[in-house]
Amino acid sequence: MSDNPTMRAITQDSFGGPEVLHLTQVSRPEPLPTEVLVRVRSAGVNPIDWKTRSGGGMAGVLGDPPFTVGWDVSGVVEEVGFGVHTVEVGDEVYGMPWFPRQAGAYGEYVTAPARQFARKPAALDHDHAAAVPLAALTAWQSLVDAARVEAGQRVLVHAAAGGVGHFAVQFAKHLGAHVIGTARTAKHDWLRSLGADELVDYTEERFEDAVRDVDVVIDLVGDEHERTSTRSLRTLRPGGTLIAVPSGVSPDLVEAARAQGVRASGFLVEPDGAALARIGGLVDAGAVTVEVEDVLPLAEAAQAHRRGEEGRTRGKLVLRVAS
Repeated sequence: MSDNPTMRAITQDSFGGPEVLHLTQVSRPEPLPTEVLVRVRSAGVNPIDWKTRSGGGMAGVLGDPPFTVGWDVSGVVEEVGFGVHTVEVGDEVYGMPWFPRQAGAYGEYVTAPARQFARKPAALDHDHAAAVPLAALTAWQSLVDAARVEAGQRVLVHAAAGGVGHFAVQFAKHLGAHVIGTARTAKHDWLRSLGADELVDYTEERFEDAVRDVDVVIDLVGDEHERTSTRSLRTLRPGGTLIAVPSGVSPDLVEAARAQGVRASGFLVEPDGAALARIGGLVDAGAVTVEVEDVLPLAEAAQAHRRGEEGRTRGKLVLRVAS
């Protein structure tokens, strides 16, 4: 490498709305031992990105700006550090490096431990692969590790048509569950094609009046919006489990769950290259599909955030960093 190499990246100098995001030149990172340098081809856009941008989300971990948000990466290994044996230069990989610390996915290069990546599914281009890591790992870990879903159980997925939700529907079905989702009616046919057995339009009826005897609720909305977590307790059968993903669980929610004979748990996703390899196998086998609503150039990161914050996205938005 040349001395003091730089790269394009989206950075912000203050917390605020999408307008604080701007394209600039920053120093290009170099891999330490056991790390790889990945040239980013595409970067996924997630709610945690705009929450962090505005001062919430992982801002408490990243500290004050300037910083670069983004954790979803699909790209090509450019350089490997000493001790790396799982990938080689030229390999196409995808991952969710460093979460919840800064990964800087909205940039041309990232470095991270090699084992936080997996080989990109052969069935996906980089745009679609970049839509997978954070959303799919959230769905997988919440179902498999946190809730321990088993075949024959009834699983309710809130926001089933979103980035995490559409993976949760497919993974729950793969695990043998009976899958119920909440989404607007216009998205019901699509969700049935992904494996949903029952669907509830939350704008037309109260889901807690329509759904009963659920073993697991994957709540991707949270109590911040119309007390969705608390209302979900009514859908659970005794001994059931609520996994509240976006905002965690309050002491009041934990106590309410305990009084009802169910469990309420918060959740935070972790980097997991091994799980991504397994998810990639499901994708390549045709068992899981990836929905990308739109792909925007890196320079339009602010516009991607504006669209994402509207809460109407089907699947994921992706930034194309390099062609």
